[in-house]
Amino acid sequence: MEYLLHHVNPLFVLAGVLVGAVVGFTGVGGGSMMTPILILVFGVEPATAVGTDLLYAAITNASGSMVHGFNRTIDWRVVGRLALGSVPMTALSIGLLYWLGVDSKITHSIVTKVLGLALLVTAFLLFLRKPLLKWYVAHVGDLDPVLVRRLTILTGAALGVLVTISSVGAGAIGVTALVLLYPRMEAQRIVGSDIAHAVPLTLLAGLGHSALGSIDMHILVSMLCGSLPAIIVASVAAARTSDTVVRVALGVVLLLVVLRFWFL
Repeated sequence: MEYLLHHVNPLFVLAGVLVGAVVGFTGVGGGSMMTPILILVFGVEPATAVGTDLLYAAITNASGSMVHGFNRTIDWRVVGRLALGSVPMTALSIGLLYWLGVDSKITHSIVTKVLGLALLVTAFLLFLRKPLLKWYVAHVGDLDPVLVRRLTILTGAALGVLVTISSVGAGAIGVTALVLLYPRMEAQRIVGSDIAHAVPLTLLAGLGHSALGSIDMHILVSMLCGSLPAIIVASVAAARTSDTVVRVALGVVLLLVVLRFWFL
């Protein structure tokens, strides 16, 4: 660790500060910002960017999960349902990357295209979450409990694939899905449950990428040096600041990044 700290890159620290601040203000944007930054700005290989960002997310989500656990704002039943879908699909996705070859052109194409799709969905949800939820309440309402359980597991499965391949989706997509499936659940419990589920999901996916050799520890340590203090400061400030402007700006940036990825 001492060796890694001596090789901290200030540019990656700055990237960590930027992403940490956005996550602290809005609760989303970790994977959807960090992975594109690593690929497009720093020229990191897509598989390495995804793998490094997954372990980065596991560490940051673990700290958030401890806070939510202490405040009892986690519904472990929901977390378990999500994990029933995400854990096996994460393992299958890692197996697919291993079979294709983590450095192959096919893997590069799959990662960039899935990343572009995940970013597009995330941007869509950032722009239209409120009207989408209003329409859902007016036209759908409460679902059958058995159907909710099955859809929660299916949501976990979809997140397992998306997050493992692109590192994007656990935040905006996961929270929105839970709001639709559990409209009567308190917002804090939805966010806490999503963060708690993201810990084993990103950790398992990150360890899988580590076994494939697609982790850069120097980049990881540098990002954490910037993001961890930034998240704390931004989280405190967020209570007094509207996040609407940040969400809209993030959505615009993600749309531009999607166009860049689809034409790589």
